Amino acid sequence: MPNNSLSLESWRVLRIQGEFVEAIDALTNLPPAVTVFGSARLPEDDSNYQSAMKCGKALVNAGFAVITGGGPGIMEAANRGAFEAGGTSVGLNINLPSEQDANPYQTIELDFRYFFIRKVMFVKYARGFVIYPGGFGTLDEFFESLTLLQTLKIKPFPVVLVGKKYWSSLIDWMRTTLTEEFKTIDPEDLDLFSLVDDPEEAVQIIHNHYTGVHVVGENLPRFETDEDDPTGEGTRLGKPSRKHQLPDKQ
Repeated sequence: MPNNSLSLESWRVLRIQGEFVEAIDALTNLPPAVTVFGSARLPEDDSNYQSAMKCGKALVNAGFAVITGGGPGIMEAANRGAFEAGGTSVGLNINLPSEQDANPYQTIELDFRYFFIRKVMFVKYARGFVIYPGGFGTLDEFFESLTLLQTLKIKPFPVVLVGKKYWSSLIDWMRTTLTEEFKTIDPEDLDLFSLVDDPEEAVQIIHNHYTGVHVVGENLPRFETDEDDPTGEGTRLGKPSRKHQLPDKQ
């Protein structure tokens, strides 16, 4: 008899494929977009919520669509600013046991079962990230973006942190512990992101990069061959992991 659990595992691949297809169909014709991250727990009267609303509006006025995780808090604020400005407001919602309730300010609304598919969509259609104070999920998106930029897996785009009071201690730790003491990152890796307080400044950094006024990552190394070719998933092919075959076992 066939193993039912193995059979279900095989069919799960089609479910994953279907989720990718639905998301790509919905977002393929999206105008240039910026993804905004931040806590789902910050209320409407929080200064960061108000800032994220201004950011969403400013992004639309600068010609961008706004992408968020679709939930409450900062996500709602950015979607709300974009929605009220008459722009494209995308929510990439995730099915969770608790906390994630879709906000009502989405002109394009998608639901994801899988975090990893949702994370691909955050990057694939983005021309930049704006990252507000948040918890583990926000920190995950911040460090994933730095990893993609540092490894050249994506072409450089702006990553802008908003909120100096919130982010400064983390950046100090990255500078003193990661860079100086343990040397697990290079000093120039700290140039992969910007830190601001003003949402208008965050939008200006992204707009300047998009229009070529000031391109971020100009000092990063570049691929010199077809290894620079895009994959279609928002990433680049890069070099193969093995240049030579393993020796035959004797």
